[in-house]
Amino acid sequence: MAHVIKVDLKADLFSYSIDEEKKRYLELLDGKLLLVTNTDAPAAEVVRRYKSLADIEQGFKVLKSDIEIGPVYHRLPQRIRSHALVCFMALILYRVMRMRLAAAKRSESPATLLEQLKRIHQQTVQTTDGKTLTGLTEMTPAQKSLFAALELALPTPENITKPVL
Repeated sequence: MAHVIKVDLKADLFSYSIDEEKKRYLELLDGKLLLVTNTDAPAAEVVRRYKSLADIEQGFKVLKSDIEIGPVYHRLPQRIRSHALVCFMALILYRVMRMRLAAAKRSESPATLLEQLKRIHQQTVQTTDGKTLTGLTEMTPAQKSLFAALELALPTPENITKPVL
């Protein structure tokens, strides 16, 4: 705002003036996104590239916050590729969730969906006679509704892979 409000630093008392022309110009820009570039690309192309960049940055934010994938330091090329693949798959799944929620006209974000779904737990118990019993947390109507919005079948104890004990 220093280019709009001019303060007289030499005056004995505090005094300032407002450049009304610059103020009016800034008011016209209020609420607008102004892209400045050094290319000769058409405006539509500049906006498309900017939105693409914003989408990539949003993806990294999602990986770090919603999906909770932090930096992992690997030194072997195979492990680096594997970690990158896991991050990529997580981001793709996140975007698919976002698209399916939007298609189902749901207002929840994928982060909200993940918060709801991570409350579903599988329990596995081995009895004294060697039997393995598997159970599943009873799902709330909201959780069932989210599975429907994602076009996924509800998990049941029968269709969950049994862990090796």
